[in-house]
Amino acid sequence: MSEGPKYVAIITDGNGRWAQARGVPVVDGHQAGADTVKARLKDAVRHGIKELTVYSFSTENWSRSAEEVTALMRMFSQRLMTETPELHAEGVRMRFIGRRDRVASALLEQMEAAEATTAANTRITLFIAFDYGGRQEILDAAERYTGGGEEAFGQLLYAPEMHEPDLLIRTSGEQRVSNYLLWQAAYSELVFAPELWPDFDSAAFERCLDEYSTRQRRFGGR
Repeated sequence: MSEGPKYVAIITDGNGRWAQARGVPVVDGHQAGADTVKARLKDAVRHGIKELTVYSFSTENWSRSAEEVTALMRMFSQRLMTETPELHAEGVRMRFIGRRDRVASALLEQMEAAEATTAANTRITLFIAFDYGGRQEILDAAERYTGGGEEAFGQLLYAPEMHEPDLLIRTSGEQRVSNYLLWQAAYSELVFAPELWPDFDSAAFERCLDEYSTRQRRFGGR
C-alpha cells in the first residue's frame, strides 16, 4: 500500500466531446475544463499534493482549426489576467512548461508575469503544460546534453525542479499517454478515468487517489 501521492499529473482530456454532447461551441468545453482545473487544484491542496501538472495545450493542438486555436489563446489570456491574482493570494506557484517560441508575444509576457508574481509561493506548484510535447522536450534537452548521466540530462528539461509524478491520471476513458511527460512519468502509476475532463469532480479525483493508494511501487525491485 502506498501513501497518497505528492506529485500528480493529469491529461485533461474530453473538453471537445463534452461540448459536442451538449451542442455548445467547443470553447465552452474549454471554459468548463478550465473551471475544473481550478476546482481540482483546490482539492489537490486539501489532499496534501505539492505539485499538480495539467496538459493545457500540446504541440499537436496547433493542427486544430484556426478558429479553435484563436479562441483557446484568447481564453487562456483572459484566464491568466483574472485568475493569477487569486492563485497568488492562495499561495499557488505557477510554472509553464513547453516551447515558448510559437506563443504570441503578449501572451508570453502574461505567462512570464504570472511566473514572476507567484515564484515565491510554496503551498502548491501548478505546472501548466502549454505548447508542450514530451518528445520535443527530450529532443530540446538532447541538443544541449554533453554527458553526465540521467541527473545531468534531467537538468536540461523544461522544468528541472519538477518532481517525477507519483500518479498520472488521464480522463475521458482513453488509455494512452499522448506524448505527455515521457521522461518524467517513466515510473508513474497510471490511472484512467472514464469521465470527460469537465465532469471530473472531487469524487472522481478521490477515486483515482484511492486507486493509487492500493498500488505497490517497486521501481523494478521486489
